[in-house]
Amino acid sequence: MTIGILKVSIWVPESNSLKTKRMVLHSIKAQLRNRFNVAVTQIADEDKWQKATLAIVGVEKTKAHMNSILSRISDFLGGFGNFELIDHCIELI
Repeated sequence: MTIGILKVSIWVPESNSLKTKRMVLHSIKAQLRNRFNVAVTQIADEDKWQKATLAIVGVEKTKAHMNSILSRISDFLGGFGNFELIDHCIELI
């Protein structure tokens, strides 16, 4: 069993309030949960209007499969139009 953690930092340039950022994050979280069956939570930058750091966590049988899923999630996030993926880091346990 492998636990995979994908830590991503995103930039929401159109956000002018925390409420706007929360709406964008809510959409991201719902899509990731439905599409990839992972847990998602904001772990930093709660008080910033345009930046957020998310932790995305999943469990799979093999490291290779978990790494593949987290890489696909990273690619998926890079394709959104209403925010930019600043940084990402994958950790497998």
